Amino acid sequence: MTATDRSLELINAAAQAAADKLAHDIIAYDVSDVLSITDAFLLASAPNDRQVKSIVDEIEERLNKDLGAKPVRREGDREARWVLLDYVDVVVHVQHSEERVFYALERLWKDCPQLELPADAEATRGKAREYAQAQGPDGGAGGELS
Repeated sequence: MTATDRSLELINAAAQAAADKLAHDIIAYDVSDVLSITDAFLLASAPNDRQVKSIVDEIEERLNKDLGAKPVRREGDREARWVLLDYVDVVVHVQHSEERVFYALERLWKDCPQLELPADAEATRGKAREYAQAQGPDGGAGGELS
């Protein structure tokens, strides 16, 4: 089983929205072979809570406006450290960079196929590391992403 066309449409729109709001390290996995509850995961991060919230809001607005999709569940909004948007077909995780490193979801899903994303989203790979280095030894994410 592979992700449906609708799932890919949602993932690509969410990835582009995240990239437009300067998310870091956007990546998507086709989890349809290992999970029966969803087809794909999208992961993105940002260096502060405010930007996490901005990315989440943009994804939600873009998917609703362009594709008529609304999340059935939105979790983690109050703290804005790890916000989950559940669209049934896809689940979007937007994490603060520190949570991204600590929970390392990429390691959990590394055996699942990565999905191709829009060029703007692909270009965000490595941005968290660049940001952390620019902030100096005490700033940034405090670790590396794969």
